[in-house]
Amino acid sequence: MAGSRPLSRFWEWGKNIVCVGRNYADHVREMGSTVLREPVIFLKPSTAYAPEGTPVLVPSYCRVLHHELELGVIMGRRARAVPEAAATDYVAGYALCLDMTARDVQDECKKKGLPWTLAKSFTSSCPVSAFVPKEKIPDPHALRLWLKVNGELRQEGETSSMIFSIPYIISYVSKIITLEEGDLILTGSPKGVGPVKENDEMEAGIDGVISMRFKVESQNIESVQDALTS
Repeated sequence: MAGSRPLSRFWEWGKNIVCVGRNYADHVREMGSTVLREPVIFLKPSTAYAPEGTPVLVPSYCRVLHHELELGVIMGRRARAVPEAAATDYVAGYALCLDMTARDVQDECKKKGLPWTLAKSFTSSCPVSAFVPKEKIPDPHALRLWLKVNGELRQEGETSSMIFSIPYIISYVSKIITLEEGDLILTGSPKGVGPVKENDEMEAGIDGVISMRFKVESQNIESVQDALTS
């Protein structure tokens, strides 16, 4: 841990947010997608972070905003081309995370063969819980994740259902992107993703480990030009 950069506040200085898609078969089915032989990865900027206590903002160009609940892995040191057998040695801890997705925008991106940046990388698109030290989660593949919207259970899943394990993901990603201390990897979402709107309250948790709350608010800025109409 760097003295002036505590991992307990990784969202303030961590550089990279690497996201893994299609890592739960039940979520792949609900989205009408195909299970692939290798992980689907995409990136969010560090400005996507929304620590607990800050709102989730609906982008001005989004009409259908979805929650996607995920276990996040926080790197404890630099990792490049890490062998799968040694991958967990590079983990500092975990966090509960949301991959907020402008679903209507993503659908249009998919139709046109465009990147998902507009749908996945907007400000506050990565709400995160407090840092959970590695020692508090002996087996990250034996966790139950859940999410409620306005008190109603919407999403739940077991990390044991991941298609690609955390060591595999770290090894795979580190062969493509050099990971650094404080970087976050989102490991995919189980089934049950769904819409939220302004003034909704989301509560999510890892059983026996941690929970978090976020309120959804409108983004009160001038509308940006919708690149999908061009």
